[in-house]
Amino acid sequence: MNARSWWLMISVGLGILLNPLNSSMVSVAIPNLQHVFQLDFTRVSWIIFSFYIASSIAQPVMGKASDLFGRRKIFLTGLVVAFLASILAPLSPNFGWLIGFRIVQSVGTSMMVGVGMAIVRMHITENQATALSVLSIFLSGAAAIGPFIGGILIHMWDWPAIFLVNIPFAVASFLLAWRTLPKDDPPTSVTRDMSIRKWLNVIDASGILLFAVGLVALLIGLLSAKSSGHLSLGNVIFALIGFLLLLAFVRHELKTTSPFIPIRTFAEYPAMTWVNVEFMLVNVLYYSLFFGIPSYLQTVRHVSEFDTGILMLSLGLCSLAVSPLAGRWIDKSGPRPALFLSAILMTFGSVWLVTLNPTSPVISVCLALIAFGISNGLNNVGMQAALFQSSPKEIIGVASGLFNTSRYLGTILSSLLIGTVMGGIFSFEGFRTLGIILTVISLSLVFMSRRRRDSAQLQK
Repeated sequence: MNARSWWLMISVGLGILLNPLNSSMVSVAIPNLQHVFQLDFTRVSWIIFSFYIASSIAQPVMGKASDLFGRRKIFLTGLVVAFLASILAPLSPNFGWLIGFRIVQSVGTSMMVGVGMAIVRMHITENQATALSVLSIFLSGAAAIGPFIGGILIHMWDWPAIFLVNIPFAVASFLLAWRTLPKDDPPTSVTRDMSIRKWLNVIDASGILLFAVGLVALLIGLLSAKSSGHLSLGNVIFALIGFLLLLAFVRHELKTTSPFIPIRTFAEYPAMTWVNVEFMLVNVLYYSLFFGIPSYLQTVRHVSEFDTGILMLSLGLCSLAVSPLAGRWIDKSGPRPALFLSAILMTFGSVWLVTLNPTSPVISVCLALIAFGISNGLNNVGMQAALFQSSPKEIIGVASGLFNTSRYLGTILSSLLIGTVMGGIFSFEGFRTLGIILTVISLSLVFMSRRRRDSAQLQK
């Protein structure tokens, strides 16, 4: 690759890392935000929900928008939006404003993720696999070290620092992207003549609205009941409305010609569906631990943000170290053995959490973090390889979109799981209950991986 290609990758990489970085840094900030805004754990967990719900909607929508209006425009606009949200979030007068800026930040950073990958695929034709692997390092590396960076920033400058740290990345990416990103093609007659109504049909605005409102209403109903400690009529109504809207969403997606989530594809390709189910459960496990352990360390064990970030670094480093080794192993043996070992490690990590008690050495948490870090490194490559094996080539684009949807559903469910188990207060008893639930989920993944492995051997 020539020098221009490398500068193009760096400019895109600095932009796309903002989404995973901001999704993971906040894990260390939750206890601090609880104290500053005087909120219980359930309410403050919306700082997680809002980001993932917005990302799950914005990324596919912005991917479609870039095809119509130009990838350079969408990428640069995303950087400006993320920049403004990062400046304004620390000025939030209350938690509601902070959630609002967090959603804007999620939309801005989501504008760059799918678009950035598409830019590299289109404009770097030599050593394309190397280019994409470099971008994956930006993505996975930012997510892995996010808690470490967040812990240091909060310890030194308080919670606004996790927003302000985005500014130099956004500015550097914008300046480089302005010089290196190829100009967009002139708009076609189809794009110029497209009405607002047709554009809304293309992105399936009705489906997006049903999905977003239904999911938020369901979460409000379930979490409010747990937070208040009793089931009120209002909680039941919210949960029921959310459930009915999600049913309406499924019905709408089965009928519309341009679905936001092509649900019909799941029924047509069962092998691919099982991969997505596994991937969703993997993300429930990983992010439950990812957000649960920092709160356990700070709230239950009274560990500082700085030390929490240092401890969480073992998770990220193990994940980064194992990923390239996993790639070589999976190239030789296929994804099943790696995914089976990953499920075993997640089971060990979950069981280890259950065995902890209030006087266990804090450093012993690292055993669970290392187990989950290694398993995450195996899953980063193994689940993607399993997807390619189970998906016909003619629908690989749709399959990749569904794969990302499964990731976000897993992260949203992990936040719901933690909020439901903990209620208003993060406690040791709740943390142990969380460990038991994660053990059950990880054992189901062992069974699913083993069953798939046996099936593969029978086919041979």
